[in-house]
Amino acid sequence: MQIDEAFADAQAPNAAAIKNARGVVIKKKLVGLFRSVDGTLIFGDCKGSGAENYRPSADFSDPSKPVYRCTCPSHQFPCKHSLALLYAYAQGAKFVEKEVPADITEKRAKIQQRVEKKKEEADKPHTVNSSALKKKIQTQMEGLNLLESLVNDLVRAGLGTLNAKSARQIEEQAKQLGNAYLPGAQNALHALTGLFYRSEISSEDELKASERERVYSTALDQLNRLHSLCKQGRKYLQTRLDDPELKPETESDIAAWLGHAWQLRELKDAGLVQPNAELLQLAFNARDDWTRKEFVETGVWLNLQTGAVQLTRNYRPYHAARHIREDDSCFHVTVCPELCIYPGNLNPRVRWEASEPRPATDADYARVREHARADLRAVLKDVKTQLKSPLGDRSPVALVKYRALGRAGDELVIEDANGERLVLAEDGHDGDPATLPLLTILPKEVRHDQVMLVRFHHDLDSQILRAKPLSIVTERDVIRLAY
Repeated sequence: MQIDEAFADAQAPNAAAIKNARGVVIKKKLVGLFRSVDGTLIFGDCKGSGAENYRPSADFSDPSKPVYRCTCPSHQFPCKHSLALLYAYAQGAKFVEKEVPADITEKRAKIQQRVEKKKEEADKPHTVNSSALKKKIQTQMEGLNLLESLVNDLVRAGLGTLNAKSARQIEEQAKQLGNAYLPGAQNALHALTGLFYRSEISSEDELKASERERVYSTALDQLNRLHSLCKQGRKYLQTRLDDPELKPETESDIAAWLGHAWQLRELKDAGLVQPNAELLQLAFNARDDWTRKEFVETGVWLNLQTGAVQLTRNYRPYHAARHIREDDSCFHVTVCPELCIYPGNLNPRVRWEASEPRPATDADYARVREHARADLRAVLKDVKTQLKSPLGDRSPVALVKYRALGRAGDELVIEDANGERLVLAEDGHDGDPATLPLLTILPKEVRHDQVMLVRFHHDLDSQILRAKPLSIVTERDVIRLAY
């Protein structure tokens, strides 16, 4: 096992658990530290609020799926006591060899039985209730008719008539989209209506005239997106109905736009899986999407085998946020036996069931730099092609190589070996920290012949394509500018 503090941080369900676990170590509440002879289990005794000590453990019999146990009443996994074991181990505390406790041996056997049973079920042919699925697709078609009607009403009335009151009225009508199995379409509509009122209901819920003027370009773009969603969504659903097997589309992300929640088994059956993948996270972002009523955590990763820039997304609805593990920054190389890749555009979403961390090395940073694209003109062409699609991601991310970083007039730019320049600018994402000021205080060596991760954005009013710097990859490190 290679356990360091960064690994322990990554296992924590939230930031509070990290703080509390470190407190357990500092206050010396761990009164017994043990490890199994084969090194697959660390366990111990911990003082708690009860009369008896808690018995936390961290089981690495399957390193890709660590199991944390504790006799405390906490509903968090791992709890602060199990996390404290990891921190103590990472900090070099002495763990005495001891036989694996009988209760853990028994639990290991039960886990193995469940794994074998799950494997048997996975090998069985998957059957689909065709009649029920057809009924669901037809209901989705009816939901798209409702969405199209709402969009047409907005076009006829004009965006100038949209205010906080009418936006909320539209959202009330749009609740039927959820009942029609179209949560993705419902979220897309909320992205439009949410532009016209504040996140908190108050006496100042209504936007001022100047504020409304600033959102019209974005609103028009979102309205065009909704129109395309109706058109392409209806075509996609009809294609599924005409298919005897009723298979979802895997060549585009239209299914996800409508709200299809891809199961890992579906992705594997469709061949959207990469064996033995290695990923290095280059940036991380956590934001509160109040229009969707969710916390969203996004990781930007480079696939060290393919060179693709891929994303992980963790959605935590407000009502269930405390029950869902919070994602965080990761500084290890993540090794995945099976990497499932969602249908998508330049930056597809990825997921995995099991993974093992390993420390990042200079060789890994060299691989990242080799995968960076040196021709800015070609990168811009690909980005513009995606932005032309109404349903394309509006914030594509790319890893680019630059010859120089500096100022051109009042603007910060990077320049490639061919003299092509890209203007760097903040992109106005809610809750995002500013990164441009950090560039001016970085060491001089990052100004030449380095690799930068950028997130593109198209200014709809000026029609200029710019990029926000997220991180710089040197020969020995990743300098993160945003998280």
